[in-house]
Amino acid sequence: MNPSKIPITDSRSLAFIGGGNMARSLIGGLLRQGVDPARLRVAEPVLPLREALRTDFGVAVFEQSAQAVEGADTWVFAVKPQVMRPVCEGLAAPAQAQAPLVISIAAGITSAQIDRWLGGGIRVVRVMPNTPALLAAGASGLYARPGVDAGGRALAQALLAAAGTTVWIDDETQMDAVTALSGSGPAYVFLLAEAMIDAGIREGLAPEAARQLALQTVLGAGRMLVESGVDAAELRKRVTSPNGTTQAALERFEAGGLRGLVADAIHAARLRGAELSAAND
Repeated sequence: MNPSKIPITDSRSLAFIGGGNMARSLIGGLLRQGVDPARLRVAEPVLPLREALRTDFGVAVFEQSAQAVEGADTWVFAVKPQVMRPVCEGLAAPAQAQAPLVISIAAGITSAQIDRWLGGGIRVVRVMPNTPALLAAGASGLYARPGVDAGGRALAQALLAAAGTTVWIDDETQMDAVTALSGSGPAYVFLLAEAMIDAGIREGLAPEAARQLALQTVLGAGRMLVESGVDAAELRKRVTSPNGTTQAALERFEAGGLRGLVADAIHAARLRGAELSAAND
């Protein structure tokens, strides 16, 4: 099955619980793939967001989650981790009656917790996407709980493939590392770009010139990493002339402990993901 074509037929509907930015990015990706908006249902308690979903995408919208999941055999939980437990527990009865495939993008919430809150025996796929999914350039790690069949895995992969690259994770304990690396990762790149712009201004560049140069540099370097097929370390070596300007800068990064700092930051993010799970159990 081609993962770029989501296997939703006229007999299958998909309900989103939560209509925020990530849900919007996935809905937009599905519609670009040719999915009939009549097959999509969205629960969103905030009226302006709900109306925007109806206007922008032509999907059915509901204030209450129980209304959105009625008749849907795939549910996508796109709510904050802090509210996952009450939202799931409020849907336990229809979950037991309908036996849906459940796809969750809530950071730090395990598939076992979701299964338990929904009453048990539920097929759960846990997903960690990131914000570039809004541009169909995201990176998502997926973990399928035992009991999810090949069809369920294909559907989950196709859903997230509409928003970017997908990677399956075999051990759920590694999902916190996925969150720390790619889920939070865009913010690390934004911080680097921010620092580069500030540094350029300090060196005398006009703010707009510094901004354009830094942002295009980040974009171009990212494209080289993805499109060249060359390892990051090798690309770094290729642009580092002996005793040149790049080497001078990289030596400062290394002397300042950049690698260790990045490792410590990602480790801290992973630990926070585990804390979120424990705090919401």
